[in-house]
Amino acid sequence: MTGGATAIPEVQALLRVLAAGRDVAEFGAAFGETAALLAETANSVVTVELDSERAAIARERLRGIANVELLEGDAYQQLRGRGPFGLVFADGGRPHDWEAILELTEPGSLIVKDDLTPGRPVEGDDLREFLLRDPRLAAAEILATPDMPVIVAVRR
Repeated sequence: MTGGATAIPEVQALLRVLAAGRDVAEFGAAFGETAALLAETANSVVTVELDSERAAIARERLRGIANVELLEGDAYQQLRGRGPFGLVFADGGRPHDWEAILELTEPGSLIVKDDLTPGRPVEGDDLREFLLRDPRLAAAEILATPDMPVIVAVRR
């Protein structure tokens, strides 16, 4: 688990592929490393960081990358009314409002969640129950590494 600092290289590689040609929203910019990688293939990236110290570091890292917009504050407030996004990367350490994230998507949009505990059952895990069982999504939990499950979902 990354502790919210940045996605591990294997997840970054997956995101870079999934972002190709898409407008991307990232919840939890951290230090901007993943947003910079997403920008290599994405049409555009909007990334949001709650922590002002992390946002300042991300702002420096992302300076000069024309297709990245860094917002500071609560992602749900900052992204309200924006989109739809072709990819939403739900990173960050706090619990996610999955209905609000779903509102940022349209049919064919992807949602990716990392930083999961490996081997947990779906039952009783609110995050897994939503992403893997909600009829508005088709999803799979995959292993980016033996210790890092990632859920990739597509909006139906």
